[in-house]
Amino acid sequence: MPFWGGSDVKQINVILGNIFLPLVWMALTGAFTFANFAVGFAISTLALWLISSPADVTLIVYITRFFRFIGFFFFFVWELLVANLRVAYEVLTPGFQMRAAIIGIPLDAESDLEITVLANLITLTPGTLSLDVSPDRKTLYVHAMHVNDVEQFRKDIKQRMERRVMEVFK
Repeated sequence: MPFWGGSDVKQINVILGNIFLPLVWMALTGAFTFANFAVGFAISTLALWLISSPADVTLIVYITRFFRFIGFFFFFVWELLVANLRVAYEVLTPGFQMRAAIIGIPLDAESDLEITVLANLITLTPGTLSLDVSPDRKTLYVHAMHVNDVEQFRKDIKQRMERRVMEVFK
């Protein structure tokens, strides 16, 4: 089984371990710099790779997923900034320009971790709120403040957020 193909708990533990161990390294060395974090990250990646059984590890896949996670982090920070500016504009300008809607978004994400991360990222973005997941886990219901085109909104969530979440966790 590939390094990232295991259970959701294993994936979370590996990610947290690979973030926590470089911080421990920086504390032990007393140098809180990006370069020292990078050294600690390299050491922790190697350590995690060495303590896993060879059948469980595909180092290239793990490193690829880590960089996808970093890219997703910056994507989400950008989305958060744009959404905050849009909500601030709505609050500060006179008139009512919102077109709120509750939209069902069909899900391609299958694991609990992917669905939970997607729903939480949507909720963390100002102007949107995840309401519920259908019992069959195939549809996510989202309330949005600004919906001019329902199909475009679905497309944005699926292509911009869901696709990226699935890339990080698959």
